[in-house]
Amino acid sequence: MDKRTDIISGAAATFEVEGFRGIGVDKVLAPSGASTRTLYKHFGSKDGLVLAVLEERHRRFNRRLECARDHDDAVAVLFDTQRHWLEEHGARGCMLLRARAEFSGASAEIVALVRRQKDEFRDMIAARVQAVLRRHDNSLATQIWLLFEGATAAASVADLSVIDEAKAAAVSLLEAARRSAP
Repeated sequence: MDKRTDIISGAAATFEVEGFRGIGVDKVLAPSGASTRTLYKHFGSKDGLVLAVLEERHRRFNRRLECARDHDDAVAVLFDTQRHWLEEHGARGCMLLRARAEFSGASAEIVALVRRQKDEFRDMIAARVQAVLRRHDNSLATQIWLLFEGATAAASVADLSVIDEAKAAAVSLLEAARRSAP
């Protein structure tokens, strides 16, 4: 693993547990053993590192979602992927939304990145809904996106069974949309 990747990996694990803004650079860099000088060389600043961590997290999650894109149950599989992801990474709520909350008044760039990533995710759900229904249904895509985001948040205060409930609700919504098709 190269040093940049090593720093991102260690920082992601630290940010996941400790948060973003209230943690010192030394603690963020400790897992990789990198120096502050190396941080600035690769990322320009701690905020630059946060951006890189969020980009990498988004890329990794999307790569997992791509595996089931063309499946007949492509929407339901989103929730299975979500469950596996949270089992692996822990159910602490969405890292992207936590970063957005911490940086809401401090970094327009981080806030904009999270917005773009959430828009991309919602568009991906819309494409899956369209593939399943064979027609565009923006309202249904938004409802499924809300179920997914809500299940991520709820799993942090309940247990992972809320993902199964969200999945069942999404499947019910899709079935109702299929039945009401002209």
